[in-house]
Amino acid sequence: MIPVKTPLNPAWDLDIIFSGGSASPEFVAHLTTITADIQSLNTLVTDISATSGAEQWAGLFESIQALYGHLRTASAFISCLNAQDVKDTKAKLLQGSFAQMNAAYLSVMTQLDAKILEVQEEAWNALLQEERLAPIAFSLEERRRRAAEKLSPEAESLVNDLSVDGYHAWSSLYNAIIGRMSITVDKDGQPTQLSIGQAQNRYQGHEDRAVRQDAFKKWEEAFTEQEELISSALNHLGGFRLQVYKHRGWESVHQEPLEINRMSQATLDVMWNTINEYREPFVKYLNRKANLIGLERLAWSDIHAPIGESTSTLSYDEGAAFIVEQFNKFSPQMAKFAEMAFEERWIEAEDRPGKRPGGFCTGFPKNGQSRIFMTYDGSTGAVATLAHELGHAYHSHVLNDLPPFVQSYSMNVAETASTFAEMIVADAALKNAKTEDERIALLDNKLGNAISFFMDIQCRFIFETNFYEERRKGLVSSERLNELMTNAQKEAFSDALSEYHPHFWASKLHFYATGVPFYNFPYTFGYLFSYGVYARALAEGETFADKYVALLRDTGRMRVEELAQKHLGVDLTQPDFWRSAVELAVKDAEEFLRLTENKVHA
Repeated sequence: MIPVKTPLNPAWDLDIIFSGGSASPEFVAHLTTITADIQSLNTLVTDISATSGAEQWAGLFESIQALYGHLRTASAFISCLNAQDVKDTKAKLLQGSFAQMNAAYLSVMTQLDAKILEVQEEAWNALLQEERLAPIAFSLEERRRRAAEKLSPEAESLVNDLSVDGYHAWSSLYNAIIGRMSITVDKDGQPTQLSIGQAQNRYQGHEDRAVRQDAFKKWEEAFTEQEELISSALNHLGGFRLQVYKHRGWESVHQEPLEINRMSQATLDVMWNTINEYREPFVKYLNRKANLIGLERLAWSDIHAPIGESTSTLSYDEGAAFIVEQFNKFSPQMAKFAEMAFEERWIEAEDRPGKRPGGFCTGFPKNGQSRIFMTYDGSTGAVATLAHELGHAYHSHVLNDLPPFVQSYSMNVAETASTFAEMIVADAALKNAKTEDERIALLDNKLGNAISFFMDIQCRFIFETNFYEERRKGLVSSERLNELMTNAQKEAFSDALSEYHPHFWASKLHFYATGVPFYNFPYTFGYLFSYGVYARALAEGETFADKYVALLRDTGRMRVEELAQKHLGVDLTQPDFWRSAVELAVKDAEEFLRLTENKVHA
C-alpha cells in the first residue's frame, strides 16, 4: 500500500515560513531582527578577549549560532522567491538588502577571528573541552585555522563590504539577465515562449531529435545574443576572486573550494585520475547510443535523449508514490520523511513559465523544514531529480537536533546523500522493468548520470581551471570563452561527440555562484562516494539504515577523509576506493553494451 495521500499539490507552501511572498511583513520583521542581532553580536565580540572565561565564550557562540540560523532562513526564503518567479522585482530588492546584512555579519565574524587568534594555544584547547563548546569543537578549530590563512581583520572586512556591490553584484547581474530571457519554439503548431528551465528540459530530454536540435539551436542563439553581458559578469566575478586570492597569498584557485569541501588536493587528484583510467567503457556507451538512434556520433543535445520504449511518463502523484515506496524498502524513516514532504508541500514542481532553470533543495533552520525546487515533467529523469533533492532534504532532517554549526556540511557530502537517494529509485526502476527495451532505456538514464559526473562535470572543472589561468593575464573574450569551453568538453568526452555546447559557460548558473567557487567537482565526489555507501547498504541490508544516518550526522563535524575512514574504513587519498566505485558504473555500461549488441544499425 502506497502511503502518499493524493492528489498532491505540486506547488510549494512558502506562506507557512513567511506569509505574503516578497511583500511579506513577517519577513521584513525577520530581517529587522537580524539587523538588531548583528548589532548585538558586534557588542559581544567587542567585549570578548583572549582572557575571557569559558562561559563568556560559550554564550557568544550560542548567540552566533542562533543568528546564523536566522540568516540561513532569510537566504533560503529569498532564493525560493527568486526561483519561483524570475521577474519578481521585490525579491531582487530583498536579495540586495540581505547581501548588505550578510556583509555586516561577515565583518563582525572577521573581527571575531582576530579575537580567536589572540587566544594562546593551550587556553584555546582548554576552551574546546568545555561542556558547552565541545559539541562544536570541530567548527571552532576549523574557523581558527582558516582565519590564520586570511588577511588582517580590517582587510577582510573591506573585502566583505566591497563584495556587496562588486563580487556578489556580478552574480546578481547574471541572474537578472537570465530572468529576462525566453526562448520561442514551435509547439503543436504554435509559437510558444519557454522559460530557460523549460527550454533546457526540451533540448535535453525530448524524444524527437528534430525538436531537441531546434530547441538547442535556439538556446545557443539566445545565449549568443547575451554573451557580451554575460562574459563581463564572468570576467569581473573571476577577477574579483583572483585579486582576493592574490592578497591572501593563495596561489591555487583550488585552495578555497577544497577547503570549503573539507577535502585534500590529493583526494581530488586521485579521483580525477581514476575516472580517466576508466573512460573507454563510457565512450563505447556513447558510441553505442549514437548507433541506436541512427547516428554516427551523438551531439550535445543527444547525450540525455531517451531511447527504447520507456518514454512513458509518471504523473507527479505517481512519481511521489514510487519514490516513497522505494525509500521504504531501505528505511521506513526515510519514506515517512518523504511522505511528509510531499503532503505538506515542501516541493515546488509545477511545470510553468517564469521559473528559473535547474533544481535545488534549501533549508529553513528556524522552522526545521526544507524546500525543494524543480520543474517536473513526468520523465524518468524528473523522478530521479525529485528523489535526488529529497535526499538533500532528508540529510538536513536528520541533523535538525544538532547545533547549527554542526549542521553546516559541505557540498560534496551533501551530494552524497542526494545521489544515494537517487540510486535507490534508479535501481528500483531497473528491477521493475517489464521488458528488455525498458531495461535498456532505464540503464541509459542511469548511465546518463555517470556521463554527467565523469565527463560533463569534469569539463566544467577543466574549463574553470583554464579560465582562471587566462584571467590572471587579463579579460577573456566571449570568443575565447567559447573556445575554452569547447576544448574542455572535447577533452572530457574524449572527442566522442559531433557537436558541442560552446556557450555552456554562459548558460550554467554554477559558474556565477559566489558562495561556492568551483561548483563542479563536489558533484563527482558525492556521486562516487555515494556508490561506496550504496554498495555497503546493499551488502548489509536493512541494518545499514541506522549506520547511514550516523554517517550523515557526522558530515558537519569532520573532513571527508576522516568521514570515509570512520564509516567505510577506506582511504580516499588512494585509488582503491575510487576504482571500486567507478567499476560499479562500468558494470552498468557493460550491461548496456551487452543488451544492445543485437540492436545496432547495420
